Amino acid sequence: MNEKREAKPSPKTMSVPEFGRLYFDMSAPASYAAAHRGDFPVIRIGKLMRVPIVAAEAMMLAAGRKDNAG
Repeated sequence: MNEKREAKPSPKTMSVPEFGRLYFDMSAPASYAAAHRGDFPVIRIGKLMRVPIVAAEAMMLAAGRKDNAG
């Protein structure tokens, strides 16, 4: 058998608690509170909130540029 294994595409979004824990070491409630305040971008699908990874990383990169500008 000569099967080619296709690489599994990386996810484009992640859950709010997963994002908060991975990027900021936050608890799930703190992550949801930050999302509701607009501290990081979320998309809503019904009641479900997901963090678009590319948008969140771009936001953090831009914030880092602002912090280093002055």
